[in-house]
Amino acid sequence: MLHHVSLEIAPDDVERAVEFFGLLGFERIAAPDPIASFVTWLEASTTQIHLIHTPEPTTPTLGHPAVVVGDFDSGVGRLREAGFQVEEADELWGERRSFAVLPGGQRVEVMAAPPPPTHGE
Repeated sequence: MLHHVSLEIAPDDVERAVEFFGLLGFERIAAPDPIASFVTWLEASTTQIHLIHTPEPTTPTLGHPAVVVGDFDSGVGRLREAGFQVEEADELWGERRSFAVLPGGQRVEVMAAPPPPTHGE
């Protein structure tokens, strides 16, 4: 089980990133006191996104987190309505998916469903 993904975010982009993930069902939760001044934690179900506030965030060209959204059309629609860039992507396992862009340029894959388990195949 993957517990969390950490993303570097410029301090000025944190609230917009919180809005982005909120539109996909994530809620802000308290970070531990010793690090709370420079991180923002978000959670949906058992998965967390940790936003690390940094003045010069790294933006991977290809690497990205992926989020499964129960109502794909609604989730993608909310992102677009809020002004986030969303690009359709090819279906790879018969399910819709898109790439959305955070304020710092990081890409997030938004999926209608995860790939089927392979169980070591």
